[in-house]
Formats: sequence, C-alpha cells, structure tokens
Amino acid sequence: MQYNLLPGTDLNVSRVCLGTMTWGEQTDKADAHRQLDLAVAHGINFIDTAEMYPVPPRAETQGRTETILGEWLARQPRDRYIIASKVAGPGRRDWLRGGRTELTKANITEAVNESLKRLRTDYIDLYQIHWPDRAVPMFGKTMFVPREEPFATPIIEQVEAMDALVRAGKIRYWGLSNETTWGVCEYVRVARLHGLPQPVTIQNVYSLVSRKFDEDLAEACHREKLALLAYSPLAGGALTGKYRNGAFPPGARYTLFPDFGTRFRKPMVAPAIEAYHELAVKVGVPLTQLAIGFVLSRWHTGAAIIGASKLEQLEENLRYAEAPPLDEATLAEIDRIHERYPSPAY
Repeated sequence: MQYNLLPGTDLNVSRVCLGTMTWGEQTDKADAHRQLDLAVAHGINFIDTAEMYPVPPRAETQGRTETILGEWLARQPRDRYIIASKVAGPGRRDWLRGGRTELTKANITEAVNESLKRLRTDYIDLYQIHWPDRAVPMFGKTMFVPREEPFATPIIEQVEAMDALVRAGKIRYWGLSNETTWGVCEYVRVARLHGLPQPVTIQNVYSLVSRKFDEDLAEACHREKLALLAYSPLAGGALTGKYRNGAFPPGARYTLFPDFGTRFRKPMVAPAIEAYHELAVKVGVPLTQLAIGFVLSRWHTGAAIIGASKLEQLEENLRYAEAPPLDEATLAEIDRIHERYPSPAY
C-alpha cells in the first residue's frame, strides 16, 4: 500500500481510504468488521464515515455506521488509524437534530460530540463539512440558483467552530466536501485573515464519468494546498459494469434504492461507460481496475475512497487498487474518451 502525507498536516494516509456508507444498511456489523480487518491487512490506515450514514439516509438508521465503526475501533490501538467523519449540511434531513442542520457553531459542536460518542474515541483526525450551508449545485445538479438560499451561516462562524474543536482536542484537522471553487477560496481566505486553521482536504466526487474537479477546482486546491479525497471512484458501482445494457442485478444498490445516486444514471453515462469498457477490454484489464487506476493516477488525488457492500467486492477492489499503474498510452485513451463524454455524471 502506498501512502500520502496530506499537505499541511502530519496525516500520512493510505492512498486507498476505506469508505463505510453501506454499513448498517446493505452491510451488517459482522461483515463491516470483516471489511475493516481485511482493509487493515492490506495496509489501509484511513477510514471515512459520516454522522448521516448509512445511505440512503433515514431517521431510523442515522448514526448506525459510526456506531459499527466505533465498536471495532474500541478494540484497536487508536493511534494506528486516521478516522475521518462529517457533519451534515442544512436541509435534506429534517429529522437530524430535530431539523437543526444549519452549520452554526452550536450545531457543529453538537454533531462532533455525538460522533465522538458513537465512534468511541476522544478525537477525530479529520472532520469535514459534508456539504455547504450555501445553495450550491451538488449531487448531480449543475445550476446555481440564488433564490434557493434564504439563509447561510457565515463562513467565519464555521471556521471559528472548527478552530474551537481543534483547540479542545476533539478534532485534529478539518476539511470540506461537495464544495465549489469559490467555497474553497473563501474558507481559506477567511481562515488566513483571522489566523485560524484552514481546511486541508476536499472530499468531492471524482471518477471516469465525473471529472469536473479537473477544471478550476483543481487549480484552487493546488494553490491553496488542499488534497482531494475522491469519493465514488466507481460511480456507485456503475463503473464495475454491473449495470451495463440496462441490467439491475438483484441486491445491487440501484436495484434496491432506485432513487439514490441518479446522477450516475444520466443519459450519457451509459454510452461513456461502454466506451471505457471497450478500452478496458482492449488493454486487457477489468473495467473496475481501469476506473480505480485512473483515479489513483491523478496528481491531485490524496486518497481514493473505496467501499463495498460485501467483503468479496472489497477484496476485488483492493486487488485492483494494488495493481500496476496504468500506462501513459492507456491514460491518453481515457482522455480521448473524456473528450467525447465530458463528465456525463456531473
């Protein structure tokens, strides 16, 4: 396993981060703990979760994933692992904290305290804002509509909340997720202006079918020293090929939850995946390996977040993540396909 030192931190993370969002819904506790043991055996030391998990999110299961992880973590040497979690943003989940989801200092503090209890730890290594307090296009939306934003918590209040948590020893570093270029630059500007800790990571969608990050957001993160934690490198399983030709296999995520992850079923996603499948056949690797290898090849990838609903899926994904890097000719072919199908899932 290869490791990256995240800029501006002492967090030396495995380039593959174990994702957990199926735990407590598609994945039971016993299998989740087996996944953790397998990941550790492969050298993974970086685990990502969120207060909102598992997905699809609902009141009855909220927090279950952190609880499952916490039961395992309580039996481990805590300093061996880098644990990341997230505070949910406003809206979308009116049942969370009784509907108090604005990113105020009080709500962020309450959220981290509850996560610490579920995780059975005294501190979280990387605490992230799951999505912005602002009305920005995300989760497949593409248009900014100002009238959809009746109120947004001032960024200075959010930064001060993170600073207070760092000083209290409850978190070590903090980051952003599902964020925009303006958001990255503004958080960093405000933090520097007031001499407060700035975000060190951004967890955004990134894959063969979601490459908008390559544009101005990549420049902003490069200049402001934020590492990308790439989520959905397999487009929610679509880049394994399991949904090719209109298939919906029994037990698969989009079979069970047809309204979840609809961005990965936009009209041009299927033909793009066919093109990448043809390339994978041409170069003699599975489509999954092509997809994971591409994300790991990118200069801005601090870690690729890879999860699975079943242990066998994780075993396969880790095998592909540890395969030799894609060669330059294959990467050039990927770019040519991208020119034909630019970020169809965005």
